Amino acid sequence: MAIEDRGFASMDRTKQREIASKGGRAAHQKGTGHEWVSGTEEHHNASVKGGMTSARVQKARREQAKMAASARQQSEQIQEKP
Repeated sequence: MAIEDRGFASMDRTKQREIASKGGRAAHQKGTGHEWVSGTEEHHNASVKGGMTSARVQKARREQAKMAASARQQSEQIQEKP
């Protein structure tokens, strides 16, 4: 058996989902499962955090594009010099 053939990540997606579902149901039966309730402070904070991450990624991409454009421009200027 190869290393790639072992573990949760190597399983078929449907099998992974089935196992995770069993774990979720067991947690709820035990009383330790988590319930997302829309409109709660926890829900709001999670949404804000996700939005902040998205904004950070977008800002980083814009800055990266600016730096790449600047580097191209400098390269073109260097190539134009006799």
